Amino acid sequence: MVVFFLILCLLWSVSGIMLRKEFKNGGSEAQLWLGCIVGPTGVWIRWFLARLNGCGLGRAGLFKWIPFGTLIANVAASCIMAALSTIRNAVNTKTCDTITAGIQLGFLGCLSTVSTFIAEFNAMRESKHPWRAYVYAMITICFSFGLGTLIFSIPVWSKGYKYN
Repeated sequence: MVVFFLILCLLWSVSGIMLRKEFKNGGSEAQLWLGCIVGPTGVWIRWFLARLNGCGLGRAGLFKWIPFGTLIANVAASCIMAALSTIRNAVNTKTCDTITAGIQLGFLGCLSTVSTFIAEFNAMRESKHPWRAYVYAMITICFSFGLGTLIFSIPVWSKGYKYN
């Protein structure tokens, strides 16, 4: 564990040095280096949330068949993505573009998970209750799309931002 921690610190140091070098220019290289720095945080949160899968709601454990950890991770990532897009649109500077794109790429890319979502969907579809897969998919898509759209659209509608 100590060796892995040292490797992580080394990689973070290199990423920080490269980010500092590329940040003035903005662009995709700075976004990628920032993504490398914030990505592990998304992975850790995703891992923590995965422990909620199979627990259900409340003490009674209602709806244990819904993987709430994956659901929360994906919905949260879509909501934060929408909020960052709104900020990027409102601020509209090179620095803001670099920071929001780096967070979206690194942190949110690691927090959200399409592969786990599809694996869970497929496992549910092949179980005794295949209808659960479609309910789970609809819950995920509707909440992610609905909340993401509201988070992005309300400031745009109320402030009159023009999306670039």
